[in-house]
Amino acid sequence: MAWTQAEVRELKEGRYMLVDNEPCKILSIQTSKPGKHGEAKARIDAVGIFDGSKRSVVYPVKHKVQVPIINKRNAQVLSLTEGEVQLMDMESYETFSLAIGEGLREKLKTGQEVPYISTMGRRQIHMD
Repeated sequence: MAWTQAEVRELKEGRYMLVDNEPCKILSIQTSKPGKHGEAKARIDAVGIFDGSKRSVVYPVKHKVQVPIINKRNAQVLSLTEGEVQLMDMESYETFSLAIGEGLREKLKTGQEVPYISTMGRRQIHMD
């Protein structure tokens, strides 16, 4: 299981949640006052950490949502090719390859240590 549950009222900006089964970073949360017969609702704006697309959802504040378990780790760059980088995890020494864009390729050098995130069976270099 690569996620836990949390109530909407426990979420904070900068944390993560699943929207449409996609791990997303929360950009903003606006809560409304409870109505006469209803309960308070929260509008959450988030951006996908793997695809970069923006998503918005509205839930009651007592609604339970899925929160992905994000592993932040470091890896060493072993080699660079046109659209791919080969990395080695600094703790487990596991080697793996990730697809990268041209903008990120120029920032990487062989032997460099880079942070990456891993969740739900997917990985991505995470340079802020």
